[in-house]
Amino acid sequence: MNKLLITADHVITKPTDQPIDQGAVLVEGGRIAAVGRAAELDTAVDAGVTRLSCPGATVLPGLIDCHVHLAFDASADPLRAVAHADPTELATAMATRAEHLLASGVTTVRDLGDRDALTVTLRAAIEAGTAIGPRILAATTPLTSRGGHCGFLGGEVTTDDDIRAGIARNAAAGADLIKVMASGGALTPTGPRMWEAQFTARQLRLIVEEATRHGLAVAAHAHGTDVIAHCVDAGVRTIEHCSWRTAEGIGYDPEITRRMVENDIAVCRCVSGDWQLFRRQLGAERADAISETIRRMREDGVRFIAGTDAGVPGAAFGDYVGMLDFFATLGFGRCEVLDMATTGAAHALGLTDTGALTTGMRADLIVTDGNPLTDPTALRRIRHVFAAGRRAPALPPEGTEQPG
Repeated sequence: MNKLLITADHVITKPTDQPIDQGAVLVEGGRIAAVGRAAELDTAVDAGVTRLSCPGATVLPGLIDCHVHLAFDASADPLRAVAHADPTELATAMATRAEHLLASGVTTVRDLGDRDALTVTLRAAIEAGTAIGPRILAATTPLTSRGGHCGFLGGEVTTDDDIRAGIARNAAAGADLIKVMASGGALTPTGPRMWEAQFTARQLRLIVEEATRHGLAVAAHAHGTDVIAHCVDAGVRTIEHCSWRTAEGIGYDPEITRRMVENDIAVCRCVSGDWQLFRRQLGAERADAISETIRRMREDGVRFIAGTDAGVPGAAFGDYVGMLDFFATLGFGRCEVLDMATTGAAHALGLTDTGALTTGMRADLIVTDGNPLTDPTALRRIRHVFAAGRRAPALPPEGTEQPG
C-alpha cells in the first residue's frame, strides 16, 4: 500500500495543542499512520516511501464547512438556477463547486438543502474517486411549511404524517442528517418572516424524534428568538444562523443559551467570506448589534462552528477564510477560530474520524505557506490539500472565473 511522508516546519495536530516543530505526517491507505518529529519518522520509514518536503509550511487538519448549498450558484437569484435547471447540468455545476471547495482547503462539507438528492449522488462519486471534492454530509430536501422557506426544493409538509413521510423519504435517499426550516428566511420573502415559526414546538419535537428513529441528527434553520428556544427544547444538534430576531429587533435570551450549552448544541452562524458586504447591506447599527450578540453568546459558552452558507447570494464557494477572519475581528483567538473549523466542527457533526491529525484518522489535511497560528493570512496560501489521502488539484490561477 502506498505511503506518503509529509514534512514541514510545523504540524498542528489539534488547534489547541502545541504544534510539532519540524514535524511530519505519515499517510497510508487514506489514513494517518503516524505523526511526530520529522527526523524520527524519516528514519523509521523505508527509504522507498514517497516524501513530500514542505519547508516554510505548516500541516494542519482539513477545514470543515458546516453549511453549504452546492445546488445554489451564489447569484442574485439562486432559486431560479435550482428550480429550473436541467438535472444533468445542475449535477455538473455542483461537482465543479465541490472541486473548488476542496482546492481551497475544505475537506468536509455539510450540505443543508439540495434538489432531488443530487448531493447523495455526488457524495458517492467523490467516495468512488470518479469526482473530486470534499467529503459530503447531505441533508437532501429540507423540511419546510407549505409556502415556507425554500419550499421550491420539494420539502413542504403540513401534518404529522407528512413530517414522518418526509423524513423517511430523505433517509431512504441516503441523507446523513435532517434539515428543518424552523423559521422563515430571506430567500423566500413570500413565506413567514425570518423571526416567525414555521413549525410548532410539538412538531419540532416530532421531527427530532423521527429523525432519531432513523439514526439521524437534526440541523435547524432558526432566526427567531422563540423559534430558537423551541429548537433547543426539541433537541436539535445544531442551530443555523441563530440571529435572535424578533418583530422589534434582536432579542437575545441568555437562559436559552444556557440550555443550549448544557445540551451541547452548536451554533453555525453562517457568515459568508465577503462579510464586509454583509455589514454594508445591514447597515452599521444592525451589523454592530449582531456582532455584539455573537460576543455575548461566546461569553456565555456557546460552541460555534464554521459555515459559509456558500451558494446563497453573495456567498461564493471557496472564500472560506474570509468567514474565519470575521470571527477574528470579534476577538476570537487563532486557536479558537481553527477549532471552529476543524475539531469543534467535527464534534458537532458527529464525526470521530476527522478534524485532527492523530493516528488512525482520515488523512484530511492541508499544507499552508506559513503558520496559521501566528499568521492570519497563511490559510489563504495553501500548497497542498489531501482528502482521505487523495491529493487535490491546485487552486485555479488568480483571476480565473470561479463557479457560483
